[in-house]
Formats: sequence, C-alpha cells, structure tokens
Amino acid sequence: MDNQLQEFARRPLEEAYPYLIVDARYEKVRESGSIRSRAVLLAIGIDWDGRRQVLGVELANRESTSSWKEFLLSLKHRGLKGVEMVVSDDHAGLRRAIAEVLPEACWQRCYVHFLRNALDYLPRKADDDCLRELRWLYDRRDLAEARKDLAAWLKRWQTKYAKLCDWVETSIEETLSFYRLPLRHHKHLKSTNMLERLNEEIKRRTRVVRIFPNEQSCLRLVRALAVETHENWIEAHRYLDMNLLREHKKQLLMELAA
Repeated sequence: MDNQLQEFARRPLEEAYPYLIVDARYEKVRESGSIRSRAVLLAIGIDWDGRRQVLGVELANRESTSSWKEFLLSLKHRGLKGVEMVVSDDHAGLRRAIAEVLPEACWQRCYVHFLRNALDYLPRKADDDCLRELRWLYDRRDLAEARKDLAAWLKRWQTKYAKLCDWVETSIEETLSFYRLPLRHHKHLKSTNMLERLNEEIKRRTRVVRIFPNEQSCLRLVRALAVETHENWIEAHRYLDMNLLREHKKQLLMELAA
C-alpha cells in the first residue's frame, strides 16, 4: 500500500490545470514523546476536461512561506503547468509562495474566509444585515455590478461601521478575481469550499485516531483518503464545462483586438 500511495504522490502531472485550489488542515502527531500539530498541505486541480484531481498531499511542520513554496515547487517539478487561477485563503506564507512559484496565475482570495475575517472588524452585537448584504456582492453577474453594489454598501454602513468599511474597501478586490471567469464557473471558484469538503471527509476519518503515532501513519491515512476521493472524481461526471472558459478567453481576445 505504501508503494501505491508513493506512486500516487509522485506521479507526473502531464495535463494542464487552469484552476488550482490549495488549503491546509492540522493533525496531531506523536513525536519523541510529545504531541505536535502537523500541517497537511493539499492541492486540487481542475483540468481542461473539467475534472477535479487531487494533485498533492504532504505534511509540513507548519504553514510557512518555505513549506508552501516547497510544496508548490514539488508540483511544478512533477509537471504542473497552465495554472490561470489559484484559490486559497489569505495565509501570508501561502500568498508569498503563490506569488513566487506561480507568478503568471491570478489569485482569488476565498470569499468565505474573507467574510469570517470581517467579524474581527465588527462589534459583537452588529447588525446582521451588514454582512448579509456584503455576502450578496458575490452573487452578482459581473464585476461592474458587484462594484456598483459595493459602493452603495460602503455608503450605507460607513458611518455605523467605519472600521469594517475601511478594511473592506482596501481588501475586497482580492476576493473578486473570480469575476474574470465565465459566469457558470463563479460559484465553484470564488471559495475553497471544494477543498473544504475534502478536508471535512479527512477530519471525519482522522478524528477516530485523534493522535497519530508518527508522521508516516498520518500521511498514509490522509493520502489513502485523497486517492479514494481522486478516483471517485475521475469516474464521476465532469465537474465544469471548460468550453465556457475557452469561449470566454476567445471573447476577451476579440475585445482586446477591437
């Protein structure tokens, strides 16, 4: 089994993956008599056939620029190419690693994490309508409509929640990159929810163990779950219609040439 999991983890990535989603979760591992948290770094790609694939699963001491950079470089060394958009949370180390290793890719900050972060800028008994209306910005048809509604939102809430509005105004553009994509791809690429569901399945299975006796046993179980998910995705219907992205890119090129 270890050989099969190793083959999966080291397999060449022969296709192009225009969409890449990366995230991490933590598991407890026993090491030299102590219990330590280890970061499980995960990457999912969507190929030009519209199918999801688990591209990488590795353990790291923590989420840092160096660990994320090493992880992304390992994907590139295996053949990762053609990445046009990376979706992740706002972890500083991960952001720097993406910028260094995949400078050609557009970055989409997960809007779900962004809305959670927004709570830090609100008093405990804030008006529920404030964040609800902010959430609605991510359901607009295009960027122009979203920006128009954002301006209205800022005008409405600036006086009452100035700290939040100032933060949103300086940070929200990072969460609107998905508007560059075809409309029917928006809901799938504006957050890391796709990877969060895999993380939830990993959590469901690893919480039975609670504390792994060593790093190898942790990586073995997580990779086995990743292989199971990967194979299910390959056998399932296409996740996205990538012809929409092809046509969208053609349309943009025609508009630029006009």
